[in-house]
Amino acid sequence: MSSNDKTICKDVTIRFCGDSGDGMQLTGTLFSNLSAILGNEIATFPDYPADMRAPQGTVGGVSGFQVHVGSGIHTPGDEADVLVAMNCAALKVNHKILKKCGVLIFDTDSFDEKNMEKAGYKTDNPFTELGISETIQLVPVALTSLTQKSLEDFGMDNKAVVRCKNMFALGLICWLFNRPLEQAIHFLGGKFGKKPDLLKANTKVLTDGYNYGNNLHLNISTFEVNRAENLPKGRYTIIAGNKATALGLIAAAKKSGKELFLGSYPITPATDIMHELTARKDMGVKVVQCEDEIAGVCTSLGAAFSGDLAVTSTSGPGLSLKSEAIGLGVMAELPLVVIDVMRGGPSTGLPTKTEQTDLLQAIYGRNGECPCIVIAASSSDNCFNYAFEACRLALENNTPVVLLTDAYLGNGSALWRLPKLAELPEIHPHIATEANKEGYNAVCRDAETKVRHLAFPGMEGFTHRNCGLERDANKATISTDGANHAKMVETRAAKVAQVANQIPELKVEGNTDADLLVIGWGSTYGHLLSAVNTMNEDGYPCALAHFNYINPLPKNTAEVIRKYKKVVVCELNSGQFATYLRSQVPGEYLQYNKVEGQPFNVGQIVEYLKTV
Repeated sequence: MSSNDKTICKDVTIRFCGDSGDGMQLTGTLFSNLSAILGNEIATFPDYPADMRAPQGTVGGVSGFQVHVGSGIHTPGDEADVLVAMNCAALKVNHKILKKCGVLIFDTDSFDEKNMEKAGYKTDNPFTELGISETIQLVPVALTSLTQKSLEDFGMDNKAVVRCKNMFALGLICWLFNRPLEQAIHFLGGKFGKKPDLLKANTKVLTDGYNYGNNLHLNISTFEVNRAENLPKGRYTIIAGNKATALGLIAAAKKSGKELFLGSYPITPATDIMHELTARKDMGVKVVQCEDEIAGVCTSLGAAFSGDLAVTSTSGPGLSLKSEAIGLGVMAELPLVVIDVMRGGPSTGLPTKTEQTDLLQAIYGRNGECPCIVIAASSSDNCFNYAFEACRLALENNTPVVLLTDAYLGNGSALWRLPKLAELPEIHPHIATEANKEGYNAVCRDAETKVRHLAFPGMEGFTHRNCGLERDANKATISTDGANHAKMVETRAAKVAQVANQIPELKVEGNTDADLLVIGWGSTYGHLLSAVNTMNEDGYPCALAHFNYINPLPKNTAEVIRKYKKVVVCELNSGQFATYLRSQVPGEYLQYNKVEGQPFNVGQIVEYLKTV
């Protein structure tokens, strides 16, 4: 509905797009922060190329940032209500995402003959050539020249001036969505506080962009987005998945009484975890940036052996390189957390795009019978919870744990309620005690759980040897006996299997009495929940079972799956979880797969489910 030229809406999706150097990630992040402060739930999707700087004005260099704000937000949105295109290449790449009655704001200065040729247009009318609907509200704004006019007295070179045009666009969007300009300026102070000239320039352009929209009104109504409803009381902030992961690790160190050690190597899209932890020496965090992935995991194994909470972070190619050392962690029964922020592969693949393609590698990708605990986060904010949980499981079971997130979660952001340390569960590392001292060796373990009693260098009376060779099940001496090896393989597998007693049972959402069950895991949760809710609203009964615990599976997994006549497994790969489920709970599984380096589209999932 509309009131006083103001459109009231439950939620809205905005996509900013332009060249890699146009500051779209910063613009989108600032707008997201403003929305969170006003009480909106948010979900963001940064989408940028792998090139450090592709040729300016080409479709290969287009960078985008999409944000969905409002109430009841689970995804970054399928379609954009507002698209901000900084040049004609950005429009060409992103025009299909704009709703038929959406608003298109574009920089007229960048739609000249030269730029259209670089973007690969065949005609002089990009809107007709792209088939942009007549229902789209076109809002032409000379962003570049208006920015130049705004800063004409600042004595800046033209290149530096043009870089500020994203702030003019942000000011315009702040007017369009009634966002407080004062708070936007405050955020700019945090970004450019050490560069007063840049701060002054960006503040001027931001204010002029806001006033431009406010004074001209541009023949479009402004938007009022509803605040989020029924949020638990508490302090909230916006948080990216990689930062949430880092904070979850720090919290686990505090609750376990351990010092946190990260041995890692930079790799997209996991590097931000290392950046965040490097800045937290004040929390006792130790970070070693190693020369390669293998060194990263090996330093972490050393830290685990010496009694630290040991973590290594990586993406798919790095997980491959770490596999031998993870096997050592399994054999030596050391607590180790391996974080895999998945991306498109194989090899270098699509380093800035998202996929769920490392699942089978995480479960099986090591030589020998080498079971690991595997869990997965399902939203940017709960990366905190599952990083914490990965640490708990590793320390309480003395075995490696693989935590799977991905580029969509790691780079994306969500509204996050800051937890209190006292509210988090206690972590009880499984450490040898005086009762275990007599005859202690590297295979002394709890008879029921099979968890090894861990002792560290310096613990008097617990001197022992540990290595990667198979050990005698009783004496821990090196053994090549076949029957003993079989017993040790069974023991290590039983230790991981009994973790099913420590994790929650599988929960079913939606219409639990439906005949159709949708199954997903990890980062697809928001899209699948939205699709299942839509199905039920449209009169198609549907249930959802989403997995965060992969190996072992929750104890009631078979019971849940066998209740339903049809089961569809949806994942961002070619069917890895479906393959795994068939081995654990035999049955017929339909599959809905996407391997395009992009998240799911809720509308497309719904369309498919209705055919099922």
